[in-house]
Amino acid sequence: MKELIPLEEGDFYLSEEGYKVFTKKYHLKRGYCCESGCRHCPYGYNKKTNARR
Repeated sequence: MKELIPLEEGDFYLSEEGYKVFTKKYHLKRGYCCESGCRHCPYGYNKKTNARR
């Protein structure tokens, strides 16, 4: 089971549609890429090519 990372200020924002969007800060704190094609992925994952930069 993966470790639960508590959310802090600056870890996410709400999109216009009301979705929670995680920031680069949160992804780096989490420490790995989930390969979901996140908007602010610092690991360079591209969902279309299924590869990292």
